[in-house]
Amino acid sequence: MAIEAGSKLEGKVTGIAKFGAFVELEGGKTGLVHISEVADQYVNDVNDYLSVGDTVTVKVMKVEDDGKIALSIRKAEAPKQEQQKSDHRKKGKPSGGEKQRGQSFEEKMNQFLKDSDERLSTLRKQSEGKRGSKR
Repeated sequence: MAIEAGSKLEGKVTGIAKFGAFVELEGGKTGLVHISEVADQYVNDVNDYLSVGDTVTVKVMKVEDDGKIALSIRKAEAPKQEQQKSDHRKKGKPSGGEKQRGQSFEEKMNQFLKDSDERLSTLRKQSEGKRGSKR
């Protein structure tokens, strides 16, 4: 099976660095799970979440022309979490007002972060042209 963007695979953690974890996939190919893709919450140290030898499910985010493979653990697990939430609702367990507000907050926070990143990149592009010129 070819490694393609969007596919979910099992892999084994072969190394951990400050910026992420290296995961060996089928066929001996290795990809990187960036620290931001390890968990849904802030990750200060990858070692708090992963250890060398752990088997993890990853989602292939990108395969570069030079062979680099970008992986995500949190995006591979996201549908499972959504499935669990819907299972709780089907079983008749109350979701509770706090959980609904929590989801709403997360959605708002994700949108805020996305908008903020777009604004920052626009500002950076605009300021790059001004750095070399004198006023």
